[in-house]
Amino acid sequence: MTFLVVRAFLELLYFEVYMVRGNFAALHDRVRKSPIKTRALKHEAVERICSAVDMACILYFKEALCLQRSAATACLLKKYGVTAQMVIGAQQMPFKAHAWVEVDGRVVNDKPYIPEMYAVLDRC
Repeated sequence: MTFLVVRAFLELLYFEVYMVRGNFAALHDRVRKSPIKTRALKHEAVERICSAVDMACILYFKEALCLQRSAATACLLKKYGVTAQMVIGAQQMPFKAHAWVEVDGRVVNDKPYIPEMYAVLDRC
């Protein structure tokens, strides 16, 4: 678990660079093009990876925003052979945008009802 937390922390740092530079297109491309490794993983691996990202967010030196957290989660899941998608959604009134990760159409790093609150703008 410690290894996963360290990897998650490094992913948060990696995506921090994109966010500080305001290079959201590159962040999006990095998640979209992240290859899914061929590994046979059990279902509980998704929970372990999401927990590791949550722990890394607690240890992180500042608040990790949903885009950064979701990008890191999606890329880590893909590295461990899980077909994950980062989803970006928005609502009109009041305007809010949010990002989360889905595996097989199920939200894995947020509340399960999040897709009901936001219109999906993109999946990657």
